[in-house]
Amino acid sequence: MKHDTNQEAPLVREVFPDLVDELAALLEAEGERELAICVRDVRLVGPCGCGDDFCQSIRTVDRPRGRPFGPGHRCVPLLPSSGDLILDVVDGRIMYIEILGRPPLRRHGQPEQGR
Repeated sequence: MKHDTNQEAPLVREVFPDLVDELAALLEAEGERELAICVRDVRLVGPCGCGDDFCQSIRTVDRPRGRPFGPGHRCVPLLPSSGDLILDVVDGRIMYIEILGRPPLRRHGQPEQGR
């Protein structure tokens, strides 16, 4: 029986609710209604892992690193008020949330800093 680590990973909305709210609103604004609904159920499988200080990207599925997404892949660039938010989507499933050049993400329950 295959072990599915995706089901054990926390939902992104539970860890970074503000991010998911922003993504849902931006997706709605871009006419991506299905993805706006789906983004509420993506899991935080892990960080990007690149080590760049400007990157806070999130892996939402467990897949081999460095391999292309393959057929059915598309990038969905969004227009946030700061930095870059880009989704990698395969056949309607959000595979990766690219978060670049943005203020540090606030975890649920973490107080705001510097305001």
